[in-house]
Amino acid sequence: MHLGDGVEVDAFLRGRVKREARAGDRVVVGDRVRVVRERQGDEDAWTIEEVAPRRTRIVRRSGPGRKPKAVAANVDRLVVVVSLKAPDPRLEIVDRFLVLGEFDDVPLLMVLNKLDLPGAPAVAEQLGPLYTRVGYDVLATSARTGDGIDDLSARLGEGVSALVGPSGVGKSTLLNAVQPGLDLRTGAVSRRLGRGRHTTVSSRLVPLESGGLVADTPGFGEVGLWGLGEREIEGAFPEIASVAAECRFRGCRHRDEPGCAVKDAVEDGEIAASRLESLRVLAAEARKDARAGRRPAG
Repeated sequence: MHLGDGVEVDAFLRGRVKREARAGDRVVVGDRVRVVRERQGDEDAWTIEEVAPRRTRIVRRSGPGRKPKAVAANVDRLVVVVSLKAPDPRLEIVDRFLVLGEFDDVPLLMVLNKLDLPGAPAVAEQLGPLYTRVGYDVLATSARTGDGIDDLSARLGEGVSALVGPSGVGKSTLLNAVQPGLDLRTGAVSRRLGRGRHTTVSSRLVPLESGGLVADTPGFGEVGLWGLGEREIEGAFPEIASVAAECRFRGCRHRDEPGCAVKDAVEDGEIAASRLESLRVLAAEARKDARAGRRPAG
């Protein structure tokens, strides 16, 4: 953990703190804690006595029925890293990460990475407008050529950012490019599976020379949303929520209902079909959770 003056120390949880019921983990990267220093022989020992309430938190679960896991807390920005190639982007997974940030009202930055790979610029030309039209800040990058790295460094230099994304999208490689010398471990993408191997095995807070702090999180194999109702999920798709108010029927699920303004907007090209499909999948999961009696984490 990092003290107020930036010094990094190892600290242990007091037994009372271990027993506290918190969402996901008792203490996660980004948590603000009160520590006590005790002298043990010739060395100092640090103990976490209290964990402050979280201003923001990123909570997900790894699959249906599993417990929630807090990934990071008190972040000022959620950076969703998307690989343009190797592995190819899966828009439903991208949208899940965006919903995580929308639900907790955390500003979002989408990074379209690996711009140097063959075919990647064409994918960027498709995805960039799709998400900037929604209102997201989108940045295309390549650690190999340096494209977008200065812009990314400037954004990460303010406050606390959390980098999230599937395995193999290049989160650690990007941080190594932003600040040479970090030497964060990186790995190759499996040719057989078409996805990355986990090289970051636990979340860690990385201080940058520019002044910012970055929570480098493990790659997610699955991104399950926790505690969101069907209407809340729709609200996390801002371009859909604004049009849904014009649907003929209240509670329209935008499938076979007559007078659905959302379906009309998709047909007119105002809303991307991929975004509506992502909403439908997540809404179905929310209904399944409701039937199973699952409730939001505390």
